[in-house]
Amino acid sequence: MIILTAPERRCAISGGTFSLGSIALFVGIAVLVLLSAGIESGGNTSLTDPYLLRILRFTLLQAVLSTLLSIVLAIPVARALARQPRFPGRLWLIRLMAVPMGLPVLIGALGLLGIWGRQGLLNQALSALGLSQPVSIYGLAGILLAHVFFNMPLACRLMLAGLERVPAEYWLVAGGLGMRPISVFRFIEWPILRGLILGIAGLIFMLCATSFTLVLILGGGPAATTLEVAIYQALRFDFDPGRAVMLSLLQIVVTLLVLGAMTLFRAPDDHGLTGGRTLRRIDGQEMAARCVDAALLAGATLFLGMPLASVVVTGLEANLFKLVSQPIFLQAAVTSLAIALAAGLLAVLISFAIIHARSVISADRRKSLGLHGLAIALGASSSLILLVPPIVLATGWFLALRPFGDPSRFAAILIIVINALMALPFVIRVIEPAYTVHVSRTGRLAASLGLHGIARLRMVDWPGLRKPLFTALSFAMALSLGDLGAVALFGSDSLMTLPWLVYSKLGSYRTNDADGYALILGLVCLLLTIAGTAGQGATDDESRRND
Repeated sequence: MIILTAPERRCAISGGTFSLGSIALFVGIAVLVLLSAGIESGGNTSLTDPYLLRILRFTLLQAVLSTLLSIVLAIPVARALARQPRFPGRLWLIRLMAVPMGLPVLIGALGLLGIWGRQGLLNQALSALGLSQPVSIYGLAGILLAHVFFNMPLACRLMLAGLERVPAEYWLVAGGLGMRPISVFRFIEWPILRGLILGIAGLIFMLCATSFTLVLILGGGPAATTLEVAIYQALRFDFDPGRAVMLSLLQIVVTLLVLGAMTLFRAPDDHGLTGGRTLRRIDGQEMAARCVDAALLAGATLFLGMPLASVVVTGLEANLFKLVSQPIFLQAAVTSLAIALAAGLLAVLISFAIIHARSVISADRRKSLGLHGLAIALGASSSLILLVPPIVLATGWFLALRPFGDPSRFAAILIIVINALMALPFVIRVIEPAYTVHVSRTGRLAASLGLHGIARLRMVDWPGLRKPLFTALSFAMALSLGDLGAVALFGSDSLMTLPWLVYSKLGSYRTNDADGYALILGLVCLLLTIAGTAGQGATDDESRRND
C-alpha cells in the first residue's frame, strides 16, 4: 500500500494526467489532420476506389492466412514440447523461440532471404539437383513464411505455458483410465488450447494486419501490398496525400475492429487446483510418438535456427572493419543510439508517471467518479498506439507539419515520440509488476520513517526499482533501434539510422554490406537486451529467499 502526503498525491495524479493528455494530444492531432484531409480530398479518392479495396482485401487475406498457419503449426510443436520434457536441447529450443520476438524485423527478413531467397541456401540446393525453377520468397508466399517465422514461436510459447499448467492429478486420472493419445488430446489438451487460441489468434492477426517491414521487403510489388506499405508508397513515391489519408483511415478502422473483437475474448479459466505433484504425462512415451515429436521439434529448430544462422554467417562474410569505419555508419550509429536513448527515457518516464498515478488512485478508497474514470483512461493509454500504428501517426504529422515547411526538419523529434509510444505497452508490462511489489513491501515502512519526496526516491524507490527501470529502458531502446516504420517515411541522407542504412543498401543491391550492417544491428540489440536482464535471475532468487 502506498502512503503519500496530500501534495505528493496531487503531484502523482497531475503527472499521470499530463502524460495521458500528452499521449491523447499527440495521437489526436494526427487523427484529426487525417480526418480533415480525408474530408477535403474525399472527391479525389473514395472508399470505393478499386485500388483501396484491393489493398484492404490483401491486408485481411494475408493476416487471416498468417494467423491460421501460425496457430495450426504451433499446436503440434507445443504438444511435442509438453509431451517430451526430457528432449535433448528442449530448454534451448524454448529460448530460441524467444529470439524472433525480440529480433528487429528487418534482420529476420534478411535471414529468411538467406535461406529462402533466390540466391539462398534452398535454391542453391535445388540448382545443384538440376531444378532450374527456383523457389520465390517474394509475394504472398514470402509474407506468410515470414509471419509464421515471427508469430509461430509466440503462439507456441503461449500454448506451452497453458499445457504446463495442467494439474498433475489430470495425468494420474488419465493413466488410471488408460487413455490413448487421441483421447488425451480430446479431453485434456484441446479444452485448454481452445480457451487460448482465440486470444492468441487475435494478437497474431493484429501483428500481421499492421505488418510493415516484412511486407515492404518481401511484398514483391503492387499485387502484394498491405495498407501500411501502401501509405508509405503513397507519400514517399507517389506523393498522393489524398490516397494516403484514405488508406490511413482504413487502417485505423481495421485496427479498431480487431481491438474491439479482442476485448470479447475471455481470458482462459483456471483449470483446477493441484496438490503440487510433479507433472508426469502418460502419453508420448511410445517409440512412434517419440519419433514424431522428435521430428517436429527438429523441424521447428531448423525452421527458426537456419535464418538466424544465415544472418551470422553472411554478416561475417562482409568486411566488418571496413563497414564500421565508414562515415555513413558512424552517422547512422550515433543517430540511432541517440534516438533510441531519447525514446527509451521518454517511454520509461511516461510509463512510470502512468503507473504511479494509477497506484495512487487505486489506493484511495473514497475516490470520486472522475478519479475512477481517470484510472480507467490511464490503463487504456498504452493501447492508443495499437489503435493508431506508427506509420499512420507519422502520416498524420507529416501532413500537419507541411504548412510549416519541410516536415523532415522535425523528423528526429517525431521518430523519438512515435518510438516511445510504440514501446509504451512493453515498458508498462515490465515496470508495473515490480512497482506493485515494491510499494507493497516498502510503502508503510517509508511512511513510518517519515521518508517523502527526494529522500524517499533516493533511499527507497531508486534502489528497489533500479533494475526493472533499466530493463524497461534497454527493451525500449532495442525496440526503437530496430524500428523501420516511422524512419521509412522520413529517412534520408541527413537522417540516417541503422535500419534505414540496411534497407538502403538492400535496395541498391549491395546485399553484402546490408548483411554486415544487419549483423551489427542485431548484436547491438542483443547486447541491450542482455544488459537489461543482467542480474535479473539473481534478483529473483534473492527475492524468493527473502519471501
